[in-house]
Amino acid sequence: MAERTQFLPRGDFCHLLSALTSAGYRCVGPRVRDGAIVYEPIASAENLPRGVHDRQAPGEYRLEQTAEPRFFAWANGPQALRPLTFAGRDKLWAAERRADGSVEFTGEPPQAESVAVIGVRACDLAALYVYDRHFMQTEHPDPWYTARRQNLFLVAVHCTHPSLNCFCASTGDGPRATYGYDLALSELDEGFLIEARSAKGEQVLAALPVRETSAQETEMADREIESAAQKQVKSVPSRNLRDVLFARLDHPRWNEVAQRCLSCTNCTLVCPTCFCHDETEVPSLDGRRSEHYREWGSCFTQSHSHIHGITIRADTRTRYRQWLTHKVGSWHDQFGRSGCVGCGRCITWCPVGIDITEELAVICR
Repeated sequence: MAERTQFLPRGDFCHLLSALTSAGYRCVGPRVRDGAIVYEPIASAENLPRGVHDRQAPGEYRLEQTAEPRFFAWANGPQALRPLTFAGRDKLWAAERRADGSVEFTGEPPQAESVAVIGVRACDLAALYVYDRHFMQTEHPDPWYTARRQNLFLVAVHCTHPSLNCFCASTGDGPRATYGYDLALSELDEGFLIEARSAKGEQVLAALPVRETSAQETEMADREIESAAQKQVKSVPSRNLRDVLFARLDHPRWNEVAQRCLSCTNCTLVCPTCFCHDETEVPSLDGRRSEHYREWGSCFTQSHSHIHGITIRADTRTRYRQWLTHKVGSWHDQFGRSGCVGCGRCITWCPVGIDITEELAVICR
């Protein structure tokens, strides 16, 4: 743990939310809704999933309520930070025909509010790194993403309760958060070890009723995080599978997985690093105005590879192959790392339980 780690008693957790609110942030955190843990606005610690555990398996997700005091004793839900940065639908511009026949184009990025996200996991911070590379750290940064990203305050939580589908230890992206956050928490029954990594984090930490962390508390927190890594039963064969995947584009396993895959797009919708999108026009009924939107898309749809009357990837086999070879293969060419952060969401939320680690193990054998 960091040398400047402090201890925040559980009963004083409300002061963290108050400090963030006083600093001008709207607090967003994990809440139980419709049988899942999702990020939603929180007003107090009572809104958090106290004593809730998640049980995940391929194609399965359920929550269990216990009498335990912890707020973060679960692995992840269907969301990551993606909806808070790369929105599901953005209006990019509008075109309006003037009386003289000319066309006026208007459009500007949204006025993003300041948001503090409580409970961010290491795998999702790794995914955010990829998004930053794609949307911000380019010659032409995306104004919509940038506006939201720069107004985020991230409170990470080191994972101690991995699901059966988690494999972040093998991708190098967890369970301990090591970068990308403003504050990080290690949760014990009695309270939280808290550390700051940014100037904004230091300011919030200074406003909290904390004390020095004991050696026993530090040892216990470290031991729980290490145990979380050791409990993970799934893994990927390597962190860089680019060459082996592209050498096996005709492997028979592509046909086998295509017989099970529904092309439902669930895996791409819950993946924290997917950024495929569609561009759509919404014209007014009188034909004088049209609005242009960017919406989440998926490489599993027919329209994704439809070009000039031709569908490049016309079947599920080629679509699944495109998704997997890009995610853990050619992503290295774009971002210098795999696009898989080991969160396991694609396994959990696949209706037929397709397991990316099993597919990679067979194809790369």
